[in-house]
Amino acid sequence: MDLKDIQNLIKFVAKSGASEVKLETDDVKITIKTGGDDKGETTTYVQQIPVGAPVAQAPVVQQPVAATPESAAPVAEDSKYITIKSPIIGTLYRKPSPDKPLFVEVGQTISEGDVLCIIEAMKLFNEIESEVSGKIVKVLVDDSSPVEFDQPLFLVDPS
Repeated sequence: MDLKDIQNLIKFVAKSGASEVKLETDDVKITIKTGGDDKGETTTYVQQIPVGAPVAQAPVVQQPVAATPESAAPVAEDSKYITIKSPIIGTLYRKPSPDKPLFVEVGQTISEGDVLCIIEAMKLFNEIESEVSGKIVKVLVDDSSPVEFDQPLFLVDPS
C-alpha cells in the first residue's frame, strides 16, 4: 500500500463519519481515528510489519499522519499562476532589515533572479530568488513567520 492509497483512505474515512477504522494486510497495519465532535481532525497510525517476522512479535512503530481537508475551489482559480515554494525550512523575512522596504509587493513585476525574500535557517540568511518572470499576484506568508520545506510563498502571474 503506497502513500497515495493511505491518503485516499484517510479522506474517505473522514467524509464517511466513522469514528475509527482498522485495516490490516500482510505488511501494513493502519488505524484511523477521527474526532467524534466534528473538529475535522483525523489521526492515522501506520505500522509496517517486517516480512518474515511473526505478527505477534512485530515491533510496534506508530507514525501519526495528519490529514487536512482540501478545498478544490481555490485551486481552480489559482491554476493559471505559478507557485513559488520555500526551498528550505526556516523563518521568512520579507525585508532585508526592519527599517528597509519589502523585497516585493503584490502587483510588482519581477524577473528571473530577483530576490523575493530571505529565509533564516540556523542563523544563516538565505536569499530566495525568483526562478520565473511575471507579476506578484498574492503573498501567501506573513513577515517573520516560520515556513516549511515546499510551502507555497508567492503566486506569480507569468503572462
